[in-house]
Amino acid sequence: MDTIQELIDGPRQFTNDSINLINRCTKPDKREFLQIARAVGMGFALMGFIGFFVKLIHIPINNIIV
Repeated sequence: MDTIQELIDGPRQFTNDSINLINRCTKPDKREFLQIARAVGMGFALMGFIGFFVKLIHIPINNIIV
């Protein structure tokens, strides 16, 4: 009987924790959303420039080697 109760307690605790998490979550307000979007956009741009410069340096080196 105790083993059945132990098997039921795990999913029940997970369900309760999940419900508490969903109830605590809130949608970001406009200022917070814009701040996150700006940070993500800057990250994309930075990674794009890094990739561009790596490719820009790689092409001449590859032509010299080959």
